[in-house]
Amino acid sequence: MRPAWEVREDGGATSWFYVRLAFADGARVDVLAVVSGEHVGIEDVRAQPALSLDDLEVLAEWIEGPLFEACGARDGTHPSAGRRRSRPAWPQGVEGRWLVAHEYRAAQAEGVDPVLAVMCATGHSRRRALRLIGQARDSGFLTPRRARR
Repeated sequence: MRPAWEVREDGGATSWFYVRLAFADGARVDVLAVVSGEHVGIEDVRAQPALSLDDLEVLAEWIEGPLFEACGARDGTHPSAGRRRSRPAWPQGVEGRWLVAHEYRAAQAEGVDPVLAVMCATGHSRRRALRLIGQARDSGFLTPRRARR
């Protein structure tokens, strides 16, 4: 993420950022995002491969935290401290792993991306969602990914 430009007006600031999300499978998303007060907006998106409508719906949520941190890091404050949407409450331990498995299997049955479904349900990043899915597999709630040697 790198700043593009900033406009200051009436004691507030609106900032634009270039954001690149790169995934291990080679997928890439380039975004021009705008942060104004407590809101994150998407101005432009380019993705390889193309994003689905569901992916576009959660894109702002994926980048919201890092953008707010970048804005706060410059002036020492967080632009929406205490007013930002918080992550939905997600149970810890066995119950949380069971719910992750339930979300994963439901998404598979509907023919949608199960990792994205877990991301949406938990409010966590892709990396954290994959970790939760792995924990659900290790607990026996999901079938093993591949045979162990």
